[in-house]
Amino acid sequence: MKKILLACLLIVLSINLHAQTDFVYKNIDSEKACRYWVESKLESLTLKQKIGQLFIHTVAPYTTQQNKKNIEDAVKEYGIGGLLFSGGDIDKQVELTNYAQSMANIPLLITFDGEWGLAMRLKGTPSFPRNRVLGCIQNDTLIYEYGKEVARELKEIGVHINFAPVADIDNNPKNPVINTRSFGSDREQVANKALAYSKGLEDGGILAVCKHFPGHGDTEVDSHKALPVLPFSQERLDSIELYPFRKAIEAGVGGIMVGHLNIPLMDNKAASVSQAVVTELLKEKMHFKGLVFTDALEMKGISNNPYVSAQALAAGNDMVLAPRNLKRELDGVLKAVKEGKITEEEINEKCRKVLTYKYAFGLNKRPSIEKNGVMSRINKAYTNDLIGRIKKSAVTVVKDSDEMLPLDLTLSGTVVLNVSNTLSETYPFFNEINDTYPVTWLHANLDSLQSLRNRITPAQRVIVAVYTSKVEKYRKVLLELAKGKPTILVCFNSHKVLQKLNDVVAQSSAVVLAHSDEKYIQKFVAGMLIGNQRVDGRLSVDLNDEYKAGSGVIVDPDKPRRYKPEEFGMDSKVLSRIDSIAEYGIKEGAYPGCHVLVWKNGYQVYNKCFGNHTYESDREVRENDLYDLASLTKTTATLLAVMKLYDEGKINLTDKISDYVPELKSTDKESITIQQLLYHESGLPAYLPFYKKAIDPKSCKGGMYKKYKDANHKIKVGNALYVCTNFEFLPEWVSEKDSAGYTLKLSDGIYIKPEFKNVILKEIADASLKGHSYRYSCLNFMLLKEAVENISGMPMDKYLEENFYKPMGLVHTLYNPLQRYGKDDIVPTVKEDFLRKGPVHGYVHDEAAAMMGGVSGNAGLFSTAKDVATIYQMLLDKGVMGDRRYLTRATCELFITMKSKNSRRGLGFDKPDADKPGNGYCAPETPASVFGHTGFTGTCAWADPDNDLVFVFLCNRIYPNPCDRKNLMKLKIRPAIQQAIYQAIMK
Repeated sequence: MKKILLACLLIVLSINLHAQTDFVYKNIDSEKACRYWVESKLESLTLKQKIGQLFIHTVAPYTTQQNKKNIEDAVKEYGIGGLLFSGGDIDKQVELTNYAQSMANIPLLITFDGEWGLAMRLKGTPSFPRNRVLGCIQNDTLIYEYGKEVARELKEIGVHINFAPVADIDNNPKNPVINTRSFGSDREQVANKALAYSKGLEDGGILAVCKHFPGHGDTEVDSHKALPVLPFSQERLDSIELYPFRKAIEAGVGGIMVGHLNIPLMDNKAASVSQAVVTELLKEKMHFKGLVFTDALEMKGISNNPYVSAQALAAGNDMVLAPRNLKRELDGVLKAVKEGKITEEEINEKCRKVLTYKYAFGLNKRPSIEKNGVMSRINKAYTNDLIGRIKKSAVTVVKDSDEMLPLDLTLSGTVVLNVSNTLSETYPFFNEINDTYPVTWLHANLDSLQSLRNRITPAQRVIVAVYTSKVEKYRKVLLELAKGKPTILVCFNSHKVLQKLNDVVAQSSAVVLAHSDEKYIQKFVAGMLIGNQRVDGRLSVDLNDEYKAGSGVIVDPDKPRRYKPEEFGMDSKVLSRIDSIAEYGIKEGAYPGCHVLVWKNGYQVYNKCFGNHTYESDREVRENDLYDLASLTKTTATLLAVMKLYDEGKINLTDKISDYVPELKSTDKESITIQQLLYHESGLPAYLPFYKKAIDPKSCKGGMYKKYKDANHKIKVGNALYVCTNFEFLPEWVSEKDSAGYTLKLSDGIYIKPEFKNVILKEIADASLKGHSYRYSCLNFMLLKEAVENISGMPMDKYLEENFYKPMGLVHTLYNPLQRYGKDDIVPTVKEDFLRKGPVHGYVHDEAAAMMGGVSGNAGLFSTAKDVATIYQMLLDKGVMGDRRYLTRATCELFITMKSKNSRRGLGFDKPDADKPGNGYCAPETPASVFGHTGFTGTCAWADPDNDLVFVFLCNRIYPNPCDRKNLMKLKIRPAIQQAIYQAIMK
């Protein structure tokens, strides 16, 4: 009978295992072995011992006999499931951990409260910045590295669970307890960074616990002292407080901590003891399957409740943390079970879940930590390097209103004024600048205010370096100074200190928030000022009403200086008309945001971003945001490769494409030449719906398309054309799982086999031709991509990276950008509920390119305005950029000047219509020499050899639905901007 019962329980556990988070799956080698161990242990425990497994007991970090007796009682008598140490030093914690584990019947979960690493609780350990500082970082890969490093350190001291990260949004400046513990006030930034940190922890083998559910950011009461209230609507909770937790759950994070917060909308209880919050909201509505912990039950926001542990477990929590009286609380749970307030089966399920996680941590065997050398194992050189990289990445240029940064080193008369407690702490900053660029050094503490005024008066500009937090007495003189001459304010202190100088910030020409004053940070900031370091940090929370969260200026030593247009014979007032044209496009719904860039003679004369990523988002467009270039890929990718191969004599314009694409042999495409493909005179159709070959035709009720909308055809894909929405992919080509063979991604959660490329090539080979007159076709450049790869022996994206993008420093130009960048760095392209079944964000929009795995000759490249302009400037400069030649002069001249006799098309490039000026995508004033291209997503780039001019326009005009977004062309936004550029050229 016992065997039958155990077999049944194993089946139940198997179901539960599959309901756990990714963490369990990644850390269990054998489900069968796990199930057996869990059930055998569960069967061996009494009800009281099962309850004990659900308790995490807090102990002091002392090795006294009394403290050891406390640990022994908790482990042996009460059979607790885990321990939380309250601080101290590493050696004592390791000793006590080994002591506790040696006595445990079932090894203990060792937990830690390390929101910013071990240094939050343990002396002598690596000190990482607070989350508010981390929120300024734009590269979330660093946050992931940080999480993984903290995981490594925690494992060295035997810890399994870290009660971090804080996923609360810091949107209330009066919050007394969250503030710097949060990643910031922007929900996307908080969610992204909480996820990056969590993934780092869990990839490193430590369970991450996001807290404090459902959100502790917008409160003015400290739950350590009283019970805060969240008096918000469901809509507000869903859009703000719950947002980071929802993202964490969707990503499979393993733990969540429920805070002591009251939500009147739910009930009148603290969330940590509320079934409406824990079970109905977190577990049922939000589908969280991981471990649910209470916040510490000794906190005054909840501790006055009698038998609070029983209430917390009845509400749905899996483990209770740090109750004040362990014996009383355990007895209270046992009493609740006997009274039917909690069922024994509920206790079994919770205990089974805890034991499953213990097995995932390897606690089916008794652990032991090597105490000798533990400090040196934790404090590695790599750790200090990582801390340095993190702190440097958080440096933020809040403003640079006069475009002073990097400094013009040809100007003399600069004074550095230090506001600090001692002279010595300011040496690194001053010396780093002075070694390159002689400056005058003044110290506010040593000079009287009047003396400072007298010595600063002759200066051309002033750099104010603030170190001390006691800045009030200097405010008046600093404000007077900033009003009188160009001033750069550098704060080597916290955000809070900079806020004390808000009036000085308003008057300063440039403001830098460095967050700290370590020597290497001072040198780094000095390096940025003199043009040796790049800074791209952004405020994680508001500084004031003008400089909100997300504010920040990129200072890049490689970034072209913004010159006054008049220096290059252009009228800045006329050029400024671009502002109103771009903004008009947003107002009329032509696009949610855009980026406009103009270079003259190789120098930047106009560069502005407008609007947001999407209509529903408040994420502003920034200079380094990546756009889906669509058909602009043809000239910024495929054509470059063709020109390079032509340069090397490996391909000729008169060559037959079938010489390089054997699939076209013995077909009517065999004689098509490279030149015909570049001119779009191959006769190939404009487009082929390759995706139909990946769809099961039997699943399309009523056929693939209909001219009207019905229950099975809900998505509009053209004028009076609707597509089947309830189709199924053919499993021989497409899978919704990342499994063997399905290695290319169509979008999130949809994968395709790379062999589908053969289907595409066969479809092209079988397509009908229509003479050799002009007909624009994406198939032409898809074939050119195949030729490039077959000739070079390399994937085209790798070929371009090696020969162009990497040596040119185009770090923001690539196919499949999610391999390097987060979604916050990429502008969403479209909402596509047909093929991709959701938002297309970070994946190419073009279906043909998507079916090729994102790398195609017709589309697929993502880039920024600056990178696109750099490519076109290189072509204008006849193949040269900097001190390196990428293409020969002859090749560049041939490709940018040669034009078809049958159309306006050049060799791969589009050109103005000389017969009908202003007809098409260019302004009437555009010279015939101009070359460039446009993209379906709304992008364009045009280069003008006559005027040495480059114009780039990037937008996502098809968002959210390409069928409803035609205003960009109707309003002629791009030609109007181009017209303003030509009208600005002074005759």
